[in-house]
Amino acid sequence: MITSEQQYIDLYEQARQVIFDHAPEAMNAVRDKAFEDFRRQGFPSKKVERYKYTDMQKLFAPDYGVNLNRLQIPVDPYETFRCDVPNLSTSLYFMVNDAFYRGTRNEERGTRLPKLPDGMIVGSMNELFSFLIPHSSFLDNYYARLAKTSDDAVTALNTMLAQDGLFVYVPKNVKVDRAIQVINILKATPQNAQRQVPDLMVNRRVLIILEEGAELKMLFCDHTADDRNFLATQVIEAYVGENASLDLYCLEETHYKNVRVSNVYIDQQANSRVNHNVITLHNGITRNKLDLTFSGEGAECQCYGCVIADKQQHVDNNTLITHKVPHCTSNELYKYVLDDQSTGAFAGRVLVEHGAQKTSSQMTNQNLTATKEARIYTQPMLEIYADDVKCAHGSTVGQLNDAALFYMRQRGISLEEAKLLLQNAFINEVIDHMQLEPLRDRLHYLVEKRFRGELNKCAGCRLCK
Repeated sequence: MITSEQQYIDLYEQARQVIFDHAPEAMNAVRDKAFEDFRRQGFPSKKVERYKYTDMQKLFAPDYGVNLNRLQIPVDPYETFRCDVPNLSTSLYFMVNDAFYRGTRNEERGTRLPKLPDGMIVGSMNELFSFLIPHSSFLDNYYARLAKTSDDAVTALNTMLAQDGLFVYVPKNVKVDRAIQVINILKATPQNAQRQVPDLMVNRRVLIILEEGAELKMLFCDHTADDRNFLATQVIEAYVGENASLDLYCLEETHYKNVRVSNVYIDQQANSRVNHNVITLHNGITRNKLDLTFSGEGAECQCYGCVIADKQQHVDNNTLITHKVPHCTSNELYKYVLDDQSTGAFAGRVLVEHGAQKTSSQMTNQNLTATKEARIYTQPMLEIYADDVKCAHGSTVGQLNDAALFYMRQRGISLEEAKLLLQNAFINEVIDHMQLEPLRDRLHYLVEKRFRGELNKCAGCRLCK
């Protein structure tokens, strides 16, 4: 029987040299090991605990095209794309599929890439790793070190096929005032193409390094620009140094033909702070994994997620927070609103290792199902091997409060408007925790549009017209 992973094994064996020729040495150095790890593991079945709610074999079974020869997609996102989260005073960058977009307006104006603080780097892994950062020993300490290919088959697949990605480096004590906004655009068909282009698989990579005392806010916005089937794998590795601060926001507004599998790995040193937010407003099938490790005492993380799903959409969030050292604090809040025949899943695990005393941890998952056909699977877990900790977890599943609906209808509010108000209030608790104020205000607006059925695509995106 041919399994889903066999086509990727065959692809790598046949196109290995092509992949190597279009990628930097730092990425190629770990590629063969990733391939062996992938071949050994294969895609996880639903019997594997961390993948029990999403059928990975089925997701990767179709025959997707992969742009291994790095063919250019002729699109200028600066001219044709306007994000639905404008006016954030951000430094704006684009990723077209899995490649960093380094476009210019014209020869006179030169590059449009924003001016950054001295020493800070934002750019293409392929370009930077090959030419601007020749010190391989530096990269050896970071690339593919958190994202262990031996532990996860999707991470191994991404590592063996990824040829480019985004590299972000913030030096010691540099505080980046303007948020870095990255628009991830999925596009399979060149503009004015005369021939049919196959469905596309994209393998995106992100490496973020914050040295001691650095501060950074990053916003990733995922969008689709073609009416095609897409499969996007993404691996983000983030190293947060001592006393450093990272705000990481991930917003998905794709379409029902999109499959997104994202694995985020974060390592925190002493007294560091991380604020991680994942927001799913439109999608097809989404599987998000977060692995966060406290490696230094006094660190703190806040992890929030909100999901709005309808039709046959599927969203699966899986988190693992590991307290390796004492005096660290973690807080998780994930909320889902599910309509029609949509499916949601949340599985969160907090691991408190031996010696991690004075740990403080709170995990909460709350869910609203608007129909009898909607399904939510919730599994909060604590695994504690220390005896002086303060840890709690809980989950709720329910429907809109009939008494509240009746109260509002008695005051002249229609049933649909009353439902919208209650759903908004439910989701807004997550949005209100976001530290990036302009994004927070814009998301309140987008969430309301989503519940009203008006948010079919970004209002300013001309690629889909």
